[in-house]
Amino acid sequence: MEFTESLKKNRDFLRVYHKRKSRADGRLVLYIRKNDTQTSRLGISVSKKVGNSVVRHRVKRLVKEAYRLNEAGFVPGYDLVFVARTGSGESTYREIEESVLYLSKKQGIRV
Repeated sequence: MEFTESLKKNRDFLRVYHKRKSRADGRLVLYIRKNDTQTSRLGISVSKKVGNSVVRHRVKRLVKEAYRLNEAGFVPGYDLVFVARTGSGESTYREIEESVLYLSKKQGIRV
């Protein structure tokens, strides 16, 4: 990802969650928080309820790829956390991409 860093630390995820600015659809939930920099940071959370480790990693890869391919259209300066919902394990790439784009547009961080 050219313009985006990864969120790795638990405290960074908690800061985004505590901001409480979120949108959801059937597959994903998107939490955002302004980070006062010119770069965005992306975090992805997939619980064990979604499936085994193979399924969870696949969902993470799909979300990351959907974001990467559309990253130029995102407004920089936000921490983003995508949380996968239970039904997302069976989703195709197109469905995940639609969710990423729909939620980001609803949050106002997509041009």
